[in-house]
Amino acid sequence: MEQIPAPLQEAMRFRSADRLAEQTVQACARFEQEMVWESLPVLTVNPQIAERSRIVTFARSDPAHVAFDMLRTRLLQTLRQHGWTSVAITSPTPSCGKSLVALNLAFCLANQRDCNTVLMDLDLRQPQIGQMLGARNNASMEDLLNGRCELRSVMQRYGENLAVGMNSRPVKYSAELLQSMDAAKALRDMRKRLNPHVILYDLPPMLSRDDVTAFLPNVDCAILVVGAEKSTIEDVDACERDLAERSNVAGVVLNRCRYGPGY
Repeated sequence: MEQIPAPLQEAMRFRSADRLAEQTVQACARFEQEMVWESLPVLTVNPQIAERSRIVTFARSDPAHVAFDMLRTRLLQTLRQHGWTSVAITSPTPSCGKSLVALNLAFCLANQRDCNTVLMDLDLRQPQIGQMLGARNNASMEDLLNGRCELRSVMQRYGENLAVGMNSRPVKYSAELLQSMDAAKALRDMRKRLNPHVILYDLPPMLSRDDVTAFLPNVDCAILVVGAEKSTIEDVDACERDLAERSNVAGVVLNRCRYGPGY
């Protein structure tokens, strides 16, 4: 057999060393992310409160969870097709059920074992995520976004692959905070340390304040939750246009509808 020339042998050794170094770095990064996830306090969900809050994907006993399964699959396909990660969830006006959709989608994604998901309550003036889960959390999202507290002070882990960031009290100057450099840095740090496949941001209604406009540069796409017999066609059109101008519209979800297919 012909002997491999010495320069080529040396080049092959360098390539092997480079691959080994790259694999070592990747393994260390995965280990660090696993440690960060495991360090998050465990989220204890009150099943009775979750049921009253209509989080149907938690116990999955209500047939309505199928609709969220379909939404999850379509969203994942869209994200993977475009290489997106972050999703804003908003509505035209209050009482459309955007936080309900965000929570149901988060628990639905948690059933996808190869998908790490983060849900952040960024409806800073009217936080609801913790209340809807019946979870106790005394930390402030404002402190996290200002860099005054650790990630584990605000976020709790459900299972192995869902982290929920809850807010204990309203924030007065919410739009100013959401577009601040400190908030952008805090969210970049969160993404780096947790490295989630999907991030859901529960944002305020679009037409009630400017928080969504302030925050949209931080996300890849948005879902608009529309309330049946609540949202007007004019409001929905205005929100869709605004979202399309500033981000990508991943979809429109009709909520609170009393009629199923065939009616």
